[in-house]
Amino acid sequence: MKMHKPIMFVGTCSDAGKSVLNAGFCRILKQDGFHPAPFKAQNMSLNSYATPEGYEIGRAQAVQAEACRIACHTDMNPVLLKPSGEMMSQVILNGKPVGNRSAYEYFRKDDNARLFDEAYATFSRLSGRYSPIVMEGAGSISELNLKKRDIVNMRMAARAGADVYLVGDIERGGVFGSVYGSVMLLDEEERALLKGIIINKFRGDVRLFDEGRQIIEDLTGIPVVGVVPYLNDIYIEDEDSVALETRNNIPVEDKVNVAVVKLPQMSNFTDFNALQFDKRINVYYSTELSQIEKADIVILPGSKSTIKDLLYIREKGIPALLKQMQQANKTIIGICGGYQMMGERIDDPDNIEGIVSTVEGIGLLPMTTVITNHKKTVQQQFTFLDGRGICAGYEIHMGESTMHSNVRQLVTTIDGHADGIYLSEYCWGTYMHGILDNQEVIDRLVAPYTNEPGALFSYNEFKENEYDRLAAHLRQHINIKTIYDNAGILNQ
Repeated sequence: MKMHKPIMFVGTCSDAGKSVLNAGFCRILKQDGFHPAPFKAQNMSLNSYATPEGYEIGRAQAVQAEACRIACHTDMNPVLLKPSGEMMSQVILNGKPVGNRSAYEYFRKDDNARLFDEAYATFSRLSGRYSPIVMEGAGSISELNLKKRDIVNMRMAARAGADVYLVGDIERGGVFGSVYGSVMLLDEEERALLKGIIINKFRGDVRLFDEGRQIIEDLTGIPVVGVVPYLNDIYIEDEDSVALETRNNIPVEDKVNVAVVKLPQMSNFTDFNALQFDKRINVYYSTELSQIEKADIVILPGSKSTIKDLLYIREKGIPALLKQMQQANKTIIGICGGYQMMGERIDDPDNIEGIVSTVEGIGLLPMTTVITNHKKTVQQQFTFLDGRGICAGYEIHMGESTMHSNVRQLVTTIDGHADGIYLSEYCWGTYMHGILDNQEVIDRLVAPYTNEPGALFSYNEFKENEYDRLAAHLRQHINIKTIYDNAGILNQ
């Protein structure tokens, strides 16, 4: 395998579109006959994924690996920070938790020298197996107060010898100032790494920005290699739950309404992505009682801080409403942290989640949960109830749940492990993330509310097609040849 220079996308700000561009470029390289892999030294997200080896990484890098058509690996995201409230984050290093640190401890008390070396070591291992590596920065490249502690942006770019492309978000406004300021605040050595600028999320005719392109090039001395129109109809999984703000949040008529309780520390919201492509279903997110009670199905999602989120929804009066709805034969289900909430009690004897050692659960399922230091992280294949098809999902959780009566378990993995509780078709819970990516499960979930059959739909095939559509979109609006030429890549 011929080795090529890494290509890196950095941003003028958070949510500039770096993750999506990275995924698209991974697919482009794959289409062109290369063997790419994604890399982000440090990610901060509550949306994570289990690797085949049973470790944890950020969901964005799992998506990018999927675009490369390779299995995800911890070397693609060696440091993952999972915020847990009160300015604390769980630090995941090489796929396993190594403790909790405050933002001050992590970003101010030391220069993260060890983490930087660990991250570079994983990059080196990864670049020995794949080429080119498509790297991603985090947030803005010009956070001067954090610069000497940075392990993910220009410091990593310099150490890896990457060609760097700055992504500016024109939809936010002020793109000239953000691009020019980002470039000018870099050291001369860092500016030398910048090979191009990409203007992202442009609305309208891109030819209208021809003058703007020239102005940016004149100001910075760096070529604009692409002006990318806003992605109106191409679906790539979102990295974080901020994207939920733009989604529908109300019930609609003539659909099976599914309300997801919008927990403050909600994790793995991608559990509900496949539902939104089922024409029978309307998915919305809310904590308003008036909206939740209009749903046919209510889902309690995963949580990074289960006890804290349970206390939050109790203040809102949601548990009492869920009990009323369940008695009225509305469906209530829980996934991971939401599953734990549905039990009779949650104990945290070691105060892993905080100062509250025990809390009463909602009481919909006959079980109790003890929060433990051990984190289970594993991909799973399983059968759902008495189904004959093989489903896929993954577990990421801290805690063990014990059933208090002889109830039916929800799923059985191919290695014989049972998980979850099936009280009735209107009430069940599981630790299995991704369970609702399986059409068989979706059909069983909505069966009490509609006779309309589900369309033949493969979420995985759909995502594959969207990666190809994203690649075509970027090829049309980014000068791929220039990027290849800069990196010494010959199109195969």
